[in-house]
Amino acid sequence: MNSKWILSLLLVTGFAFAVNAQGRSFIGILTEDGTAIDDVALAILQSGLTTVFFPILYTVVFVVGLIANGMAIWVFLFRTKKKHPSSIYMANLALADLLFVVWMPLKISYHVNGNNWLYGEPLCKVLVSFFYGNMYCSVLFITCLSVQRYWVVANPLSSQRKNNKVAICVCVAIWVFIWITSIPLYLYDHTTKIKGTNMTTCHDVIVIDPNGEDPYPNIKYPFFYFMFMATVSFFIPCIVLIVAYVLLLKTLGSNMVDSSATKTRSKAVMLIVVVLVTFLVCFIPSNIMLVVHYVLVKTKMVDRGYGFYITSLCLASLNSCLDPFIYYFVSDEFRAHVKNTLLCRSNRTVEQEKAAYSSMNYSRKNRSFVSGSTNTESSTC
Repeated sequence: MNSKWILSLLLVTGFAFAVNAQGRSFIGILTEDGTAIDDVALAILQSGLTTVFFPILYTVVFVVGLIANGMAIWVFLFRTKKKHPSSIYMANLALADLLFVVWMPLKISYHVNGNNWLYGEPLCKVLVSFFYGNMYCSVLFITCLSVQRYWVVANPLSSQRKNNKVAICVCVAIWVFIWITSIPLYLYDHTTKIKGTNMTTCHDVIVIDPNGEDPYPNIKYPFFYFMFMATVSFFIPCIVLIVAYVLLLKTLGSNMVDSSATKTRSKAVMLIVVVLVTFLVCFIPSNIMLVVHYVLVKTKMVDRGYGFYITSLCLASLNSCLDPFIYYFVSDEFRAHVKNTLLCRSNRTVEQEKAAYSSMNYSRKNRSFVSGSTNTESSTC
């Protein structure tokens, strides 16, 4: 019920902002000298919001996302010996985030240069496709991870090998789905030269050709793309995710007699909190505003909330920084491997220490570890 109220409130807020806020959509009229936009749109493109705040936020995303997701992939590939479905989903999620942040310097340069794109139309298309591909990849992999957490709790004796095969097939299907559905983003131009300025925008201005048969040549593909992706890759996964968490908490609640259930329940609650924050900050506002924006443009209505729309898209990039917290709360093994990696401790050293301690008996009287011989080793605990 709370989730429905939150979604409804954000949707109403988005529509209200789109209709009543100041500013107009970045719609440009194609002329012989370039694309003409109104003064309000030009002021936003030259404001500190897009030329100062956005680069700072994207820089934080780049630095934190590159380090955190790079370390996560290192842990999943080289430190985690026993693979399980959760680690497979988390490794793919980290890969999606890493593929996104490596393109972030181009985005930072674009805003620092006053929203002037210097790298050509092909690279602009690549940047846009990786931006939205990362967002929907993250939603799908987080949903799979949440369903997997419920499945493990509800079916603790299920076959590990079979579950791994299912997880690999699901990950391959998601990657193929994202790459295929991103094709419409390559079918129209994203860059345009703004009349009277030295500014060439990338995915910021929708061009209208008043002399053409179709005055909206650049709205057909993105409209159907975002309507389809918002439905299939966001709203439906949201419903699946909510159902999975409700069933997870219900299953844990009926198993409180088990001593380990309390710890599992606390981990599940922390996972739900992190995922909820990620969705509230990154995915819900951006997807709602995407739908609102393109519906208004498609129906030739004025979108007066474009500043909020582009800000929500900027905040969507924060998911690359928040996703590593999901790994941290989901996997005890991941936390241990990160700690050992930061302390430069190899897997061999960790295994030797475990074997050494497991072969000793702890004496409460002497507060020391006693081995089979007469030697003792003091405990620092």
